[in-house]
Amino acid sequence: MAIPERFSNLPDYAFPRLRALLRGIEPGLKDGESPVVLTIGEPKHAMPDYVGPVLQGALAEFGKYPPNEGAPELLAAIRDWLQRRYGVDVATDRITSLNGSREGLFNAALALCPEQKNGQRPAILIPNPFYQVYAVAAAAVEADQVFVPATADTGHLPDFAGLPDAVLDRTAIAYLCSPANPQGAIAGADYLRDLIALAEKHDFLIFADECYSEIYRDEPAPGALQVATDMGLADRVVVFNSLSKRSSLPGLRSGFVVASVENTRLIRQLRSYTGAPVPLPAQRVSERAWADEDYVTRNRDLYRQKYLIADRIFGNVPGYRPIEGGFFLWLPVEDGEEAAKKLWAQAGIQVLPGAYLSREVDGVNPGKGYIRVAMVADAEQTEAALQRLRDVIYEDGDGEG
Repeated sequence: MAIPERFSNLPDYAFPRLRALLRGIEPGLKDGESPVVLTIGEPKHAMPDYVGPVLQGALAEFGKYPPNEGAPELLAAIRDWLQRRYGVDVATDRITSLNGSREGLFNAALALCPEQKNGQRPAILIPNPFYQVYAVAAAAVEADQVFVPATADTGHLPDFAGLPDAVLDRTAIAYLCSPANPQGAIAGADYLRDLIALAEKHDFLIFADECYSEIYRDEPAPGALQVATDMGLADRVVVFNSLSKRSSLPGLRSGFVVASVENTRLIRQLRSYTGAPVPLPAQRVSERAWADEDYVTRNRDLYRQKYLIADRIFGNVPGYRPIEGGFFLWLPVEDGEEAAKKLWAQAGIQVLPGAYLSREVDGVNPGKGYIRVAMVADAEQTEAALQRLRDVIYEDGDGEG
C-alpha cells in the first residue's frame, strides 16, 4: 500500500536523525565524567509536591470516562489563570483541555483549515526554524507549507508581513511560538499587534504556541489573546499552552487551547471523534497546577540562574544572543552537524543540530549554523556541561574550535 506523498516526503524527526548522525562514535569522556544529553526539552526540576497527594485522592476517577472538553473545574481554573496572567475574561465554552499542547497544535489545523482559501489551495505559514508538529499539521491538511525565516536579521521572529500579498491572501493559519523554540526570542506587544492586524487584513488565524510563556528573563511575554482582545480581534487567535514547562510536568500531558466560540465548537467536535480526553485524576492535578503561582515563580528563578550562567560562559562568543524566554540556547557554530559530532566524540555531550529544526528554502537552511542546547538540568549540572561544551566548540572563545 502506497504511503500518502504528503507524509512520505517529510524528513525524519530530529532525534532519530541525531541518533543516526552519532552512530558509531564513542563518547569522549574523562575519568569520572558521564554522558550529558542536552537535546530534549524535558524539564528536570522537581515537580510540585502536591502532585502525588492530589493524584492519590482522585484515583477512583480512573473508573470514569473523562469529559472530552475537560472537567468544569479544570476549565474554570484555566479561565481564572488567563484572567490573572493576561487580564482577559474568557468564558469556559472557549476553552478545551488537551493532552499537551502538541495534540492541539496538530488537531486544530485539521478542524480549522479550509480546503480552499479564495478559490486556491490554502497556505500555512511556519517560522523557520520551528517546532516540527507545525509542518506535519500543514501536510495533513494538504496546505502549502510556507517557511518564513526567523533569523538574527529578523530578531529570530518570522517577518510574516514581508510575504507577498498573493501568499497572504490564501493563508489560512500562521503558527507563532513565543517565547520561541529554539531561539528564545519573545514577540513583543508591537509585533503581536502588527501580526494580528495582518491576519485581520488577509483573513487568517494565528495559532499562538505559548507553552514557554512562564519562563522568561525580565518581563513576562505578552500573550496573543491579551493583545488581540485589546484590539477587539480576539477571534483572530487560537492560543495553546500547557503545564509541561510551567509546572515541570511534561509527563502529565495536560494543556489547553482557547479560541472563539465557533472555532472551539469545531475543535471539540473533531476531538469528540479523534481525541483522547485527559484522565480525570490528571485533570485534578492540572486544576491545582493552574492555580499555583508559587511553584511557577520558584521554577522561573531556577531558569534565570541558568541564563546568567550561559551569559557568563558564552558572552564573548560572537553571535551569542542571551535568552529572553524558554530554556534553549541557540548557539552559533560553523556547522551544526559537525559541532554535534565533535561534542559527542570529545566531551560526551549530545546537542541537536539546528538544521534538524529547520527546512532548506532556496538552498538555505537557517538552522545550519546553530546548535540547540536544552538547559533543563539543575544549575550545577548545567554549568559543568556548558563549560565542557565551550571548551570543545569555542576553544579560543570567539568561534568554533
